[in-house]
Amino acid sequence: MQYIRVFTFMCMLVSLCTLSVAEDDEDPVKKATLCEVCKFLATELNARLEETGKSKAVLETGHGFDKKKKRVQYQKSELRLIEALHEPHICEQILKYKVHKEKKGSLRFDKRESETMQTLHGLVNKGVKVDLGIPQEMWDSPSAEVTDMQRKCFQMVEDHEEDIEDWYFHNQQRDIMEYLCADLVLRKGNKECLYEHTDPELEDAQNSEDMDHTQVYIKLELKLLEK
Repeated sequence: MQYIRVFTFMCMLVSLCTLSVAEDDEDPVKKATLCEVCKFLATELNARLEETGKSKAVLETGHGFDKKKKRVQYQKSELRLIEALHEPHICEQILKYKVHKEKKGSLRFDKRESETMQTLHGLVNKGVKVDLGIPQEMWDSPSAEVTDMQRKCFQMVEDHEEDIEDWYFHNQQRDIMEYLCADLVLRKGNKECLYEHTDPELEDAQNSEDMDHTQVYIKLELKLLEK
C-alpha cells in the first residue's frame, strides 16, 4: 500500500508541475528581469553594508614614512565598499536564492526552500525512494533562473560600479534601491517589481486558508507514511 500511495503522490506532483508550467509560459525557465536583478543586487548590498555599519574602527592611510597619516572612519571608507562589493563578490549571494514557481513576479525568488522541495526532502528522510531524474545531491543546486540572474548581476555591477560609488560617498541618505534601480538602471523601464513585498504574517494566513487540494494531499501523504 505504501508503494501505491507514493506512486500516486509522485503522479500528482508531476501533474502539478506540468500544469503550473503550462499556465505560466511555454518555457519553464522564466528569467529574471532587469528590475528583479537590480532589486536583489540592491537588497544584498544593503544587507552587507548593514553588517559593517556599526563598526567604530578608524583607518590610517598613507606611506610608512609619512609623519601625518590620514585617519578615516571605516564606516565611510573606500575599504568598506570594496569589501561589500567584492570580498566575496556581492553577486555570489544571488546563488542562495531559490525559485518558488507558485509565486508571481519578483516574489518567486526567495532564499527559503519551496514547499515542494520541503515535502520531497521529508519523504526521503522517511525512507521513501523519490526519483526526480537527477541525483539527490543536485536537488538544491541553483536553478537556471538563479544562475542567469547571477550572470546579469555581475554585468550590472560592472556597468554601474561608479554609480554605486557615487551613492556610497555622496548619497547614502537615500535608499539605494531608489537611487540605483529606480533613478538610474530603470529610469525609463518597468519599476513595478521594486515595490513587491511579502507580509510574512499575511503570507502564513493565506497559505493556511487557500491551500489547494494538492498541498492538502501532500500533508496527508506524509502523515500516512509515518504510520
